[in-house]
Amino acid sequence: MTMTENHYIEVRNLVKTYEAGQMKVNAVDHVNFYVDQGEFIGIMGASGSGKTTILNILSTIDTMSEGQVLYDKVDISRMDEEELSDFRQKNLGFVFQDYNLLDTLSIEENIMLSMALGSAKMTTARLKEEMENRVRDIAEALHIGDILNKFPYEVSGGQKQRAACARALVNKPKLILADEPTGALDSKSSAMLLGTLQVMNRELGATVLMVTHDVFSACYCERILFLSDGKICAELNRGSSNRRDYLDCILDIQSQIGGEDIYAE
Repeated sequence: MTMTENHYIEVRNLVKTYEAGQMKVNAVDHVNFYVDQGEFIGIMGASGSGKTTILNILSTIDTMSEGQVLYDKVDISRMDEEELSDFRQKNLGFVFQDYNLLDTLSIEENIMLSMALGSAKMTTARLKEEMENRVRDIAEALHIGDILNKFPYEVSGGQKQRAACARALVNKPKLILADEPTGALDSKSSAMLLGTLQVMNRELGATVLMVTHDVFSACYCERILFLSDGKICAELNRGSSNRRDYLDCILDIQSQIGGEDIYAE
Protein backbone atom coordinates (compact mmCIF):
# COMPACT_ATOMS: atom_id res chain seq x y z
CA MET A 1 0.00 0.00 0.00
CA THR A 2 1.55 3.28 -1.15
CA MET A 3 2.24 5.98 1.44
CA THR A 4 2.33 9.64 0.39
CA GLU A 5 2.98 12.93 2.14
CA ASN A 6 -0.74 13.71 2.28
CA HIS A 7 -1.95 10.97 4.62
CA TYR A 8 -3.08 11.99 8.11
CA ILE A 9 -2.22 8.57 9.62
CA GLU A 10 0.39 6.16 8.32
CA VAL A 11 0.75 2.67 9.80
CA ARG A 12 4.04 1.09 8.77
CA ASN A 13 4.96 -2.56 9.29
CA LEU A 14 2.97 -2.69 12.51
CA VAL A 15 3.56 -5.76 14.69
CA LYS A 16 2.07 -6.66 18.06
CA THR A 17 3.43 -9.83 19.66
CA TYR A 18 2.07 -11.64 22.70
CA GLU A 19 3.81 -14.43 24.56
CA ALA A 20 1.79 -17.57 25.29
CA GLY A 21 4.00 -19.85 27.36
CA GLN A 22 6.93 -20.82 25.17
CA MET A 23 5.26 -19.44 22.06
CA LYS A 24 5.07 -15.95 20.58
CA VAL A 25 1.93 -15.00 18.71
CA ASN A 26 1.67 -12.06 16.33
CA ALA A 27 -1.78 -10.57 16.96
CA VAL A 28 -0.88 -7.95 14.35
CA ASP A 29 1.53 -9.12 11.67
CA HIS A 30 3.36 -6.45 9.63
CA VAL A 31 0.30 -4.36 8.81
CA ASN A 32 0.49 -1.31 6.54
CA PHE A 33 -2.30 1.16 5.81
CA TYR A 34 -3.17 4.85 5.84
CA VAL A 35 -6.07 7.09 6.83
CA ASP A 36 -6.73 10.39 5.10
CA GLN A 37 -8.26 13.43 6.76
CA GLY A 38 -12.06 13.31 6.45
CA GLU A 39 -12.33 9.57 5.71
CA PHE A 40 -14.85 7.17 7.21
CA ILE A 41 -12.85 3.94 7.22
CA GLY A 42 -13.74 0.53 8.63
CA ILE A 43 -11.62 -2.38 9.80
CA MET A 44 -13.41 -5.73 9.63
CA GLY A 45 -12.47 -9.16 10.84
CA ALA A 46 -13.56 -12.05 13.03
CA SER A 47 -12.79 -12.19 16.74
CA GLY A 48 -9.06 -12.63 17.18
CA SER A 49 -8.19 -11.15 13.79
CA GLY A 50 -6.30 -8.25 15.37
CA LYS A 51 -8.70 -5.40 14.62
CA THR A 52 -9.20 -4.22 18.21
CA THR A 53 -5.46 -4.53 18.89
CA ILE A 54 -4.82 -2.15 15.98
CA LEU A 55 -7.40 0.29 17.31
CA ASN A 56 -5.85 0.15 20.78
CA ILE A 57 -2.43 0.94 19.34
CA LEU A 58 -3.79 3.81 17.25
CA SER A 59 -5.50 5.18 20.35
CA THR A 60 -2.22 4.90 22.35
CA ILE A 61 -3.96 2.60 24.85
CA ASP A 62 -1.58 -0.22 23.83
CA THR A 63 1.99 -0.21 22.54
CA MET A 64 3.39 -1.79 19.39
CA SER A 65 6.13 -4.43 19.32
CA GLU A 66 7.54 -3.25 16.00
CA GLY A 67 6.78 -0.70 13.32
CA GLN A 68 5.54 2.88 13.30
CA VAL A 69 2.28 4.79 13.66
CA LEU A 70 2.54 8.37 12.45
CA TYR A 71 0.01 11.15 12.91
CA ASP A 72 0.89 14.08 10.65
CA LYS A 73 4.37 12.54 10.33
CA VAL A 74 4.83 12.40 14.12
CA ASP A 75 5.72 8.92 15.45
CA ILE A 76 3.63 8.26 18.58
CA SER A 77 5.99 5.46 19.69
CA ARG A 78 8.55 8.16 20.55
CA MET A 79 6.23 9.98 22.95
CA ASP A 80 6.45 9.64 26.74
CA GLU A 81 3.35 9.17 28.91
CA GLU A 82 2.76 12.87 29.45
CA GLU A 83 3.05 13.58 25.73
CA LEU A 84 0.69 10.69 24.92
CA SER A 85 -1.90 11.96 27.39
CA ASP A 86 -1.74 15.42 25.85
CA PHE A 87 -1.94 13.90 22.36
CA ARG A 88 -5.09 11.90 23.24
CA GLN A 89 -6.76 14.96 24.77
CA LYS A 90 -6.13 17.16 21.73
CA ASN A 91 -6.51 14.71 18.85
CA LEU A 92 -8.69 11.68 19.67
CA GLY A 93 -12.32 10.98 20.45
CA PHE A 94 -13.65 7.56 21.49
CA VAL A 95 -16.95 5.72 20.95
CA PHE A 96 -17.17 2.24 22.48
CA GLN A 97 -19.86 -0.42 23.04
CA ASP A 98 -20.38 0.55 26.66
CA TYR A 99 -21.26 4.22 26.79
CA ASN A 100 -19.12 5.04 29.85
CA LEU A 101 -21.53 7.75 30.93
CA LEU A 102 -21.64 8.73 34.60
CA ASP A 103 -25.11 8.23 36.08
CA THR A 104 -24.52 11.00 38.64
CA LEU A 105 -24.08 13.59 35.87
CA SER A 106 -26.67 14.88 33.42
CA ILE A 107 -26.25 14.17 29.70
CA GLU A 108 -25.00 17.75 29.25
CA GLU A 109 -22.47 17.36 32.05
CA ASN A 110 -21.29 14.02 30.65
CA ILE A 111 -20.70 15.59 27.23
CA MET A 112 -18.95 18.57 28.77
CA LEU A 113 -16.73 16.50 31.06
CA SER A 114 -13.80 16.05 28.67
CA MET A 115 -13.83 19.79 27.89
CA ALA A 116 -13.82 20.61 31.59
CA LEU A 117 -10.90 18.25 32.23
CA GLY A 118 -8.95 19.79 29.38
CA SER A 119 -9.63 23.29 30.70
CA ALA A 120 -9.11 22.62 34.40
CA LYS A 121 -6.96 25.73 34.80
CA MET A 122 -9.41 27.97 32.91
CA THR A 123 -12.72 28.39 34.72
CA THR A 124 -13.80 31.82 33.53
CA ALA A 125 -17.46 32.62 32.93
CA ARG A 126 -16.70 33.19 29.24
CA LEU A 127 -15.10 29.77 28.90
CA LYS A 128 -18.08 28.12 30.62
CA GLU A 129 -20.45 29.86 28.21
CA GLU A 130 -18.36 28.74 25.22
CA MET A 131 -18.41 25.15 26.49
CA GLU A 132 -22.18 25.20 26.99
CA ASN A 133 -22.72 26.63 23.50
CA ARG A 134 -20.46 24.00 21.98
CA VAL A 135 -22.35 21.19 23.77
CA ARG A 136 -25.72 22.55 22.65
CA ASP A 137 -24.61 22.89 19.02
CA ILE A 138 -23.35 19.30 18.87
CA ALA A 139 -26.37 17.96 20.77
CA GLU A 140 -28.72 19.60 18.27
CA ALA A 141 -26.72 18.21 15.33
CA LEU A 142 -27.00 14.72 16.84
CA HIS A 143 -30.70 15.15 17.78
CA ILE A 144 -30.31 14.92 21.54
CA GLY A 145 -30.83 18.57 22.41
CA ASP A 146 -34.04 17.72 24.26
CA ILE A 147 -32.41 15.31 26.72
CA LEU A 148 -29.45 17.38 27.93
CA ASN A 149 -30.97 17.87 31.37
CA LYS A 150 -31.80 14.20 31.82
CA PHE A 151 -29.58 11.57 33.44
CA PRO A 152 -28.25 8.49 31.59
CA TYR A 153 -30.64 6.11 33.39
CA GLU A 154 -33.57 8.19 32.09
CA VAL A 155 -32.81 7.81 28.35
CA SER A 156 -32.67 4.97 25.82
CA GLY A 157 -29.60 3.02 24.75
CA GLY A 158 -29.55 4.80 21.41
CA GLN A 159 -29.69 8.20 23.09
CA LYS A 160 -26.88 7.19 25.44
CA GLN A 161 -24.74 6.18 22.50
CA ARG A 162 -25.43 9.46 20.69
CA ALA A 163 -24.48 11.27 23.90
CA ALA A 164 -21.24 9.29 23.88
CA CYS A 165 -20.73 10.42 20.26
CA ALA A 166 -21.30 14.04 21.29
CA ARG A 167 -18.77 13.65 24.10
CA ALA A 168 -16.26 12.18 21.64
CA LEU A 169 -16.76 15.12 19.27
CA VAL A 170 -16.98 18.04 21.69
CA ASN A 171 -13.21 18.70 21.84
CA LYS A 172 -13.04 18.85 18.02
CA PRO A 173 -10.72 15.83 17.71
CA LYS A 174 -8.99 15.05 14.44
CA LEU A 175 -9.94 11.37 14.71
CA ILE A 176 -12.94 9.48 16.11
CA LEU A 177 -12.17 5.85 17.05
CA ALA A 178 -15.22 3.58 17.28
CA ASP A 179 -14.84 0.01 18.62
CA GLU A 180 -17.88 -2.16 17.76
CA PRO A 181 -20.13 0.81 18.61
CA THR A 182 -23.38 -0.99 17.73
CA GLY A 183 -22.58 -4.12 19.74
CA ALA A 184 -24.97 -3.32 22.61
CA LEU A 185 -27.77 -1.79 20.49
CA ASP A 186 -30.89 -3.11 18.78
CA SER A 187 -31.24 -2.76 15.01
CA LYS A 188 -33.12 0.56 15.12
CA SER A 189 -30.69 2.16 17.56
CA SER A 190 -27.76 0.76 15.55
CA ALA A 191 -29.03 2.42 12.37
CA MET A 192 -29.47 5.71 14.23
CA LEU A 193 -25.95 5.53 15.65
CA LEU A 194 -24.38 4.73 12.29
CA GLY A 195 -26.29 7.63 10.79
CA THR A 196 -24.89 9.77 13.60
CA LEU A 197 -21.34 8.72 12.73
CA GLN A 198 -22.04 9.71 9.13
CA VAL A 199 -23.23 13.14 10.28
CA MET A 200 -20.07 13.50 12.39
CA ASN A 201 -18.00 12.61 9.34
CA ARG A 202 -19.80 14.46 6.53
CA GLU A 203 -21.27 17.49 8.25
CA LEU A 204 -19.03 18.04 11.28
CA GLY A 205 -15.75 17.15 9.55
CA ALA A 206 -14.58 14.30 11.78
CA THR A 207 -12.32 11.54 10.47
CA VAL A 208 -13.80 8.23 11.65
CA LEU A 209 -12.13 4.82 12.02
CA MET A 210 -14.56 2.09 13.03
CA VAL A 211 -13.73 -1.48 14.02
CA THR A 212 -16.57 -3.93 13.42
CA HIS A 213 -17.38 -7.50 12.45
CA ASP A 214 -20.92 -6.55 11.39
CA VAL A 215 -21.45 -6.25 7.63
CA PHE A 216 -24.36 -3.83 7.95
CA SER A 217 -22.31 -1.43 10.07
CA ALA A 218 -19.48 -1.68 7.55
CA CYS A 219 -21.82 -0.47 4.78
CA TYR A 220 -21.61 3.02 6.28
CA CYS A 221 -17.83 3.17 5.71
CA GLU A 222 -16.39 4.60 2.50
CA ARG A 223 -13.39 2.26 2.65
CA ILE A 224 -12.94 -1.08 4.44
CA LEU A 225 -9.82 -3.02 5.38
CA PHE A 226 -10.34 -6.74 6.01
CA LEU A 227 -8.18 -8.50 8.58
CA SER A 228 -7.46 -12.20 8.96
CA ASP A 229 -4.89 -13.69 11.36
CA GLY A 230 -3.39 -10.28 12.04
CA LYS A 231 -2.87 -9.35 8.39
CA ILE A 232 -4.76 -7.18 5.92
CA CYS A 233 -6.06 -9.62 3.33
CA ALA A 234 -8.36 -7.35 1.29
CA GLU A 235 -9.44 -3.74 0.84
CA LEU A 236 -12.70 -2.38 -0.56
CA ASN A 237 -13.62 1.15 -1.67
CA ARG A 238 -17.29 2.02 -1.95
CA GLY A 239 -16.82 4.53 -4.75
CA SER A 240 -20.18 5.17 -6.47
CA SER A 241 -21.71 1.81 -5.47
CA ASN A 242 -25.20 1.85 -4.00
CA ARG A 243 -25.86 0.29 -0.58
CA ARG A 244 -27.08 -3.05 -2.01
CA ASP A 245 -24.09 -3.54 -4.34
CA TYR A 246 -21.67 -2.46 -1.63
CA LEU A 247 -23.24 -4.94 0.78
CA ASP A 248 -22.88 -7.72 -1.78
CA CYS A 249 -19.19 -6.90 -2.28
CA ILE A 250 -18.59 -7.02 1.48
CA LEU A 251 -20.38 -10.36 1.73
CA ASP A 252 -18.31 -11.76 -1.16
CA ILE A 253 -15.04 -10.81 0.52
CA GLN A 254 -16.25 -12.13 3.88
CA SER A 255 -17.15 -15.48 2.32
CA GLN A 256 -13.71 -15.71 0.72
CA ILE A 257 -11.74 -15.00 3.89
CA GLY A 258 -14.10 -16.92 6.22
CA GLY A 259 -14.59 -16.05 9.88
CA GLU A 260 -17.49 -15.74 12.29
CA ASP A 261 -21.12 -15.11 11.51
CA ILE A 262 -21.28 -12.00 9.35
CA TYR A 263 -24.86 -11.38 10.42
CA ALA A 264 -23.90 -11.05 14.09
CA GLU A 265 -25.39 -8.13 16.01
